Amino acid sequence: MEIITIHTAQNIDIEYEIGGLGERILARIIDVAIFIPFLILLMFLASSLSETGSVIYLIVLVIIFTFYDLFCEVFFNGQSFGKKVMKIRVISLDGARPKFSQYLLRWLFRLIDFSLTASICALITAAVTKNGQRVGDLVAGTALIRTSPRTNFNNLVFVPSDDTYEPIFNQVTDLKDNDIALIREVIDNYLRTGNNELVYNMADRIRKHLSISLPPNMNSMQFLQTIIKDYSHITAQTATL
Repeated sequence: MEIITIHTAQNIDIEYEIGGLGERILARIIDVAIFIPFLILLMFLASSLSETGSVIYLIVLVIIFTFYDLFCEVFFNGQSFGKKVMKIRVISLDGARPKFSQYLLRWLFRLIDFSLTASICALITAAVTKNGQRVGDLVAGTALIRTSPRTNFNNLVFVPSDDTYEPIFNQVTDLKDNDIALIREVIDNYLRTGNNELVYNMADRIRKHLSISLPPNMNSMQFLQTIIKDYSHITAQTATL
């Protein structure tokens, strides 16, 4: 199992499993296969459409196919349909969600990775580079990681609170949405990699930031889950006022 370590702006190192070459190939096959029914449809419609109509249909289909990956990755959190099925996604090496410029660079270099080299360049670079990056990833500062957890999420994550819930840590109002997003990422990363150290470090940082002590009957994972639950409840209640 190959691991990539991302150092976030909050000085938290998060580990991800690198998306395998086989998963990437299958994701690509799925994405290409999506367009096959439309080509078959064109063949059936060719007799009923005018020559101009057929050409316009084909041009539109080519345009959609060309921009498909860029559109999906930008609007669906680094995943095309094939990547979602294979449970892999694009992330930035700085720990943040990739910027549009990164997605754009990654897409532009598809010309080298796939079109001009018949996918040979992408296969070779993804196989030999440390983080499984093709040329587009190397230029854009991105990588493909697995998103499937190694542990059942339902066994570890709290049930959403109701109106009768009483927050345990009211200090969570000092946190921001980005802090909560990072805590969720740490928990999700633990589910994928089983790295307990991430949970301990994150809990310690949150405790120090909020100047609170960890209750004796609560471990670090439960603490982080409670922080998210309290924050979600308080912000939801505030929004309804």
